[in-house]
Amino acid sequence: MAQLTLEGINKVYPDGAHIIKNANLHIEDGEFTVFVGPSGCGKSTMLRMVAGLEEISSGDMKLDGEVVNNLSPNERGIGMVFQSYALYPHMTIYENIEFGLKLAKKLSKEEIEQAVNRVAEMLELTHLLGQKPSQLSGGQRQRVAIGRAIVRNPTLFLLDEPLSNLDAALRVRMRLQLADYHKELKSTVIYVTHDQVEAMTLADKIVVLRDGIVEQVGSPLELYHFPQTLFVAGFIGSPKMNQLAGTVINADAQHAAVEIEGCEAHAQVDASLLNQGESVTLGIRPEDVELANDGLPVRVISVEQLGTESLLYTQIVDSDQELLVRVPGTMAAERHAVLRVQLPSDKCHLFDSNEKALKRNIKMEDLVELPPQLTTETN
Repeated sequence: MAQLTLEGINKVYPDGAHIIKNANLHIEDGEFTVFVGPSGCGKSTMLRMVAGLEEISSGDMKLDGEVVNNLSPNERGIGMVFQSYALYPHMTIYENIEFGLKLAKKLSKEEIEQAVNRVAEMLELTHLLGQKPSQLSGGQRQRVAIGRAIVRNPTLFLLDEPLSNLDAALRVRMRLQLADYHKELKSTVIYVTHDQVEAMTLADKIVVLRDGIVEQVGSPLELYHFPQTLFVAGFIGSPKMNQLAGTVINADAQHAAVEIEGCEAHAQVDASLLNQGESVTLGIRPEDVELANDGLPVRVISVEQLGTESLLYTQIVDSDQELLVRVPGTMAAERHAVLRVQLPSDKCHLFDSNEKALKRNIKMEDLVELPPQLTTETN
């Protein structure tokens, strides 16, 4: 395992392109950390800098407290899995997995064989060791790439969009397997993806990047319930958070009243620094919007039926502002129907004109629902 610290890391290419901008980050031993963000945000570049495949323009990168800026990938003790798998097609699966160990020349033939067989058994590859990569499915090749990385017992395990070439069903299975591998290995993992669903399901800690800047760092639920910026609010969550333009009516340290298309909405936030008439954005998750007999009038534009639930794509009446509403799949709703919705104040987020979130007057523990206690009856 390894502890990783980035202090003021920058990446500037010779043409002047500033890709990573003053990144600061700390990853604890054994954490599964996911770098997430849209294409071109710098997440893969950051990963390659950690691996030693990209030079650091300025700042310090530390592994277990030691600055490693000038160490090679081998000297850093890092294992990496690429998006393309990068397997050697002329080698058997056994030879692919053992390659790094033979190159290091630190183990005997018997020790290498034991290490390869141990990893192959864990990844359920034992029966495939004599085959070539071309004979394997995408999921099997992915497991081989993982095996080749972990057989060296790396201090840090890096994965660069490893599931992007797999079909949807296989991606779900591989996500579950990766989570199991992490629990078994107890390794420090950095995982890069543009898929925020992968980030939410795998991560202990998510790092959201935007244009080379670390936008927010936190647990999946922290980012979901307490986004610090409008960008994070819109990026984390599927479907994304609704964002409605409004104007402050009145505000204090406990709440804010906001006018949205002639209707009044409230948010339980510290709005003491807001001024009357100031433009703000009110955010609310689709599942938190409530259908009611009175409230904000919306017209249904389309309905997406997903079985257990339906998504109502609506537009505020006499406005071009859109509102997505998640309802049970048994609820009947027709296009062009006009509905009324309420926006519960304890579920609303508020963002100022600089797209920064105002502090919610609610804590994470207030959002946690414990299941009922289960009892087992015995005769």
